[in-house]
Amino acid sequence: MAIDPRLIRILAIHAHPDDVEIQCAGTLLRMKQLGCPITIATMTPGDLGSAELPPDEIAAVRRAEAKRAADLIGADYVCLEFRDLSIVHDDDSRRRVTEAVRKARPHIVMTAPPVDYMADHEITSRLVRDACFNASVPHYATRQWDPAAPTSAIPHLYYVDAIEGVDYYGNPQTPGLIVDISTTIETKLAMLACHASQRDWLRRQHGLDEYLDGTRRWSAARGQQLGVAYGEGFCQHRGHSYPHDDLLAELLQS
Repeated sequence: MAIDPRLIRILAIHAHPDDVEIQCAGTLLRMKQLGCPITIATMTPGDLGSAELPPDEIAAVRRAEAKRAADLIGADYVCLEFRDLSIVHDDDSRRRVTEAVRKARPHIVMTAPPVDYMADHEITSRLVRDACFNASVPHYATRQWDPAAPTSAIPHLYYVDAIEGVDYYGNPQTPGLIVDISTTIETKLAMLACHASQRDWLRRQHGLDEYLDGTRRWSAARGQQLGVAYGEGFCQHRGHSYPHDDLLAELLQS
């Protein structure tokens, strides 16, 4: 039986505003074009991403930038309101992220990879993995305001590429799936361009001013592996109890 994409909800959740745009926005737009409802979530509002503005002010700027980016593809945006460089793997955090999964009720979840260059990304990956498993447990209480009901099943879970597609030692990581985003790369970059304050921060803090060009170059490198102009890489979590069929690939081939 053919799958109706309009019934397949997608949750893309990463640590900071701009992470989703860099790593999987081209795929999200392809899914949106098929009719899938999309939610983009960030764990933090990027509250430490400025040397000039105090945390509350830069957080407000970056939430607004994230919403503008999501609006470009008709996606919802939500922030879980963790703090920058302070995402921890503990009981309260697991319950908060589980609540976000229950509210979004996704069939597909995209999140940070287990191995990446910073702790916020890696702990986000672990929390989202736990939340996908916990969300369908009937008596697992999230202890959040106005809690959502448990989900009916564990969603399909996909990890996006690590930044630059490498591990701690600079060794390449091989994705299990590369999605052709040749037709959506320009919108992906337009979404990323919404995050002007992050580009300013990276220029000052890390000496990087390749925000758009670097993303285009890396997308081209992944695309070359598939024989197309631009691509985005994913690895599916197929551990015990998680779905093993590749729903993302199946939808994109339909």
